[in-house]
Amino acid sequence: MIEMITRILNRCGTADSVLPPTEMFNEGWMLRLVLDWFDRNRELSHSLSFAPEARWYSEALLPSRFLPQTRGDPRAESFTHADGVIGHFSISPSLRGDASILSGAKQFIVTEAKLGSSLSKGTTNAPTYDQAARNVACIAHMLANSGVDPNSLDSLAFYVIAPETKINSGAFANLVTEDSIEAKVHERIASYSGQHDKWFQEMFIPVLHRIDLGILSWESILQALPSTTEVGVIQNFYGECLKFNPIRV
Repeated sequence: MIEMITRILNRCGTADSVLPPTEMFNEGWMLRLVLDWFDRNRELSHSLSFAPEARWYSEALLPSRFLPQTRGDPRAESFTHADGVIGHFSISPSLRGDASILSGAKQFIVTEAKLGSSLSKGTTNAPTYDQAARNVACIAHMLANSGVDPNSLDSLAFYVIAPETKINSGAFANLVTEDSIEAKVHERIASYSGQHDKWFQEMFIPVLHRIDLGILSWESILQALPSTTEVGVIQNFYGECLKFNPIRV
């Protein structure tokens, strides 16, 4: 089966391809290649470096503070899909991929991978609750669920990873900031008539002050890696990703 799938994927981007090249050359697979490299090369000091006993997972589901309370809840949202997660966490044995932070966690990093697109502006029931605010709120909710003090972690972060040209266009700068995220989450809890006020003050705000918010370029990450054949393959893959995913600025 794996050989059959590999044979099909090997045709991606060629004249005899049987599926869109973006099925393989996309930000999801680019992130998986990068995280896999850091997992196997832990001696390199970097924002994406793995702590001892840390793991990674792609497309993990992060539980929301604002899941439905009643059937058809007009304020609710579903779980948030994290492009990549690094650290000390568990994944539910179900097929969904629900993530939970371990009680003794020392590292938890959530990454959002982009190529040509920007961060989503909101959810169906909260149109201004953008992707950065949503991820950080989920992290705060997960830490509260696990009873983990944010100040006890050695590494706590939310990073957007995108092409340098997309970053330089200013597509993310005003969103991945403490002020923007605090304002969006504060607006989000306002419709709950004080139900989440204590969580906001006692958990979310400390997490926001502790978390490292950053925007990393694919180019800077690749430049930080050693010059090896394997890294060259990842660089070539990134080139193909840019070829098939035009950057809109």
